Amino acid sequence: MSRMPRRTLLKAAAAAGAAAQFSWSLGATPASAAGSAEHSGEPVTLTWLESGGLGAAPGSTLGVPWPKGQYAKDQTFALSTDDGKDVPVQTWPIGYWPDGSLKWTAHAVGPEVTAKTFSLAPGAPAAPSKKVTAVRKGGTITVSTGVITAELGTNGSALVRTVTRGSTEIARDGRLVLVRQGEIEDGDQGNEKYERFESVIGEAVVEQDGPVRAVVRIDGKHRRGSRSWMPFSVRLYFYAGADSFRMVHTITYDGTQEPGKASGDFVRGLGVRFTVPMRDAAYDRHIRIGGEGTGLLREAVKGITGLRRDPGAAVREAQFAGRKLPDPATWDQRVTTRLQYIPEWGDYTLSQLTADGFGLRKRTKKGHGWIGAGGGRRASGFGYVGGPSGGFSFGLRDFWEKHPAQLDIRDAHTDEAEVTLWLWSPEAQPMDLRFYHDGMEQDTYPEQLEGLNITYEDYEPGFGTPYGIARTSELLFWANESTPAPEALAQQVDAVRTPPQLAAPPKQLVRAKVFGGLFAEPDRSTAAKSKIEDHLDFLFTYYKDQVEMRRWYGFWDYGDIMHTYDPTRHQWCYDVGGYAWDNSELSPDLWLWYAYMRSGRADIYRFAEAMTRHTGEVDVYHLGKWAGLGTRHGVQHYADSAKQQRIANTTYRRMFYFLTADERVGDLMHANVDSDETFLALDPIRKIRTEPYTPDRHALSIGFGTDWSGLVSAWLTEWERRGPKWEKARARVLSTMETIAAQPNGFVQGVGLYDLDTGRFAIAEKPAVGVSHLSAMFGLVELNAELIDMIDMPAFEAAWIDYCRYFNATKAEQAARYGSNFGTLLLFQGHSRQDAYAAVRTGDVTLATRAWKQFYSSADTWDYKENTDWSTRKVEGPTGPVPGSEAAWVSTNTTALYGLAAIQNLALVGDKMP
Repeated sequence: MSRMPRRTLLKAAAAAGAAAQFSWSLGATPASAAGSAEHSGEPVTLTWLESGGLGAAPGSTLGVPWPKGQYAKDQTFALSTDDGKDVPVQTWPIGYWPDGSLKWTAHAVGPEVTAKTFSLAPGAPAAPSKKVTAVRKGGTITVSTGVITAELGTNGSALVRTVTRGSTEIARDGRLVLVRQGEIEDGDQGNEKYERFESVIGEAVVEQDGPVRAVVRIDGKHRRGSRSWMPFSVRLYFYAGADSFRMVHTITYDGTQEPGKASGDFVRGLGVRFTVPMRDAAYDRHIRIGGEGTGLLREAVKGITGLRRDPGAAVREAQFAGRKLPDPATWDQRVTTRLQYIPEWGDYTLSQLTADGFGLRKRTKKGHGWIGAGGGRRASGFGYVGGPSGGFSFGLRDFWEKHPAQLDIRDAHTDEAEVTLWLWSPEAQPMDLRFYHDGMEQDTYPEQLEGLNITYEDYEPGFGTPYGIARTSELLFWANESTPAPEALAQQVDAVRTPPQLAAPPKQLVRAKVFGGLFAEPDRSTAAKSKIEDHLDFLFTYYKDQVEMRRWYGFWDYGDIMHTYDPTRHQWCYDVGGYAWDNSELSPDLWLWYAYMRSGRADIYRFAEAMTRHTGEVDVYHLGKWAGLGTRHGVQHYADSAKQQRIANTTYRRMFYFLTADERVGDLMHANVDSDETFLALDPIRKIRTEPYTPDRHALSIGFGTDWSGLVSAWLTEWERRGPKWEKARARVLSTMETIAAQPNGFVQGVGLYDLDTGRFAIAEKPAVGVSHLSAMFGLVELNAELIDMIDMPAFEAAWIDYCRYFNATKAEQAARYGSNFGTLLLFQGHSRQDAYAAVRTGDVTLATRAWKQFYSSADTWDYKENTDWSTRKVEGPTGPVPGSEAAWVSTNTTALYGLAAIQNLALVGDKMP
């Protein structure tokens, strides 16, 4: 980052007036981008996060960042193994710098890519020997990987009409299923009258058509008769040379469930279903269901082992291995002549109703009793049905983590088996999303504020609704030539549990200076730095362990963490208003992603991935009047009445998107481009206003902190991605930056009147001080670092540097600069990273010194100190329901801010540590 003397910054700010100075060529390709930039042509080493599942998964896609100006937008890339073998790769841009050079590129590889490390460099990509193609003709989209062919629907119920391998149909009629229960009774499972819905396609689009990766998006709703509900958005991913494909499945809840009422739209089952043709003899039809680890139930529809008469060792061993059996004429005839008396087991079910237990059972066919077939703790979510003539493997990721889940195989003894992967098990209690209390007579704003003052819950009647929340699941399917060998099945299980993910190394992320350049690789070169690294490791490990101890799992909950701990109960405040689920409060998402990007640790990546999947879907509304807003932390993810930009914040999705090119997260970010319109629907400070206020599209009251950070992150990302509305988004970024900088007190002004049509803030006539300790703590620090790095607007930089300089200043210094001090503030440790940033931008060493002073000895009692007891204590016996550990001093707010401050201070002013 270039530095500018503070005198120059303040002079530029004073002279800015109503217009700021911009100096770049929009959309132009820099002259240096063709290869003359520093490091041009230097290969980037790519590695796998984990080694499991390689060769079994369909393929992998990753994002790689590039320094500003290094490569032009039409640059091609080649991939090779360490020994020089070319690897087919498909590349496309997913982010640009303002000068038009590449900022991020996505790269897709097929399943045969199993070497440990690879080199990515400029060059012509190798072509795959078997290309993937996607062709739309009439009402069908045909996708071929060179190994399997899938015909996808563009209308009707079947998303996947048929999957063939060679001339053999492996599966067909892949559709979505939904079971609705219209009434529930407290204490039991209610009436048994269910309504069964199936998917109906509204639109199908080919988003990519090869040569290495093809993507088809299918949108629609579930329908029964004349009623359609529960919108779905499904993407199907195919890779060249793969015998499998991936499904990313999203549902959005649009039903009604009113508190205190037993009738409503209660989901009893939600799943994906395929029909599998069965051609082999019953004794050659194999069933495989995943248990613990890579464990498998390995059986046949008609078992010929364990009988009173022995068909012979070779026959028995072949059936267990999944091979075609010898001609029955070669068996012991005491078995062959009695085959008709051996039962055929056509139905199997594995249900995982909690994170701690699954049950297996089977029966011969419908109308007959179930027989227990075992069980265990945590199933892999994997299954297979088929035989020597072909078979279908299937798996649901995060199977036990997002319980209640279930796998069904039905009618395997007939010509057509049916498999269902239940995202919500029909054997579980119905999906009850009703608000958890009756309001407790909080009918007015003053009463609701009183409730906020005791339970920290911002309650308001009618606001605790799940209408519009969403959830995304990931599934894998294989079209097998025959029943795979046990070792191959184990690889498929691994691919379901943890899909292989290629990744760029931390040094490349650091070198490219993406995400503000606010992180560096871990450095233990001094005792002080090593101690901070120890603390960072401690905090991540503690939360990872707490997820397991406290069972923060479940369909709607997995990926989130709790906000506050109750040391008296030795329990997180899961049932206390705003102290329960965290919902991105004070940016734990950013802490985790920065922690991953600097370290490359797979366990941190997976933790952050799960959080991004959760917070972007469950904590945000995607339908209805609050679409584009998120919900503040609470007992239920959607329960609090504070519906705000700060939770829907695109900042929390950007890193996962750019690291993986994930299209679903891309949808979420694009959907926020017009979320400034939500300020017409809901006034975020309605409960504390003292003056009348009617939303005016030409004068909307929008804060420069948590509000604007949520808006500008969406605009910036749309601009970077060159999305459909990127020109509007760019204009919004620039106009709001300009008009914030032109305020009498810049960011310290706190709030402005925003015009939806022009995308500008009105310039206030009088200076004001409106600073909150929350303003910058929802991604504003990180976003402004990116904006300043990308856009040459001195007045904006000056306004932000002033805010950074004076937040942690004395009240006297604040008053001398702005006419009054900032009032009572908190979170000084978290704000120390603003001192560090300002120190680097201005060259002011005193700010670097203050950054470390505030980091180590903040006056805020909530902040972590060096003399904090950085350890855990055992929880066991009658103290809690399960044994484990606690660090009663830990709170998620402080953890997130400590983590971000530690990471950024080390990167920015690590050489200025006391």
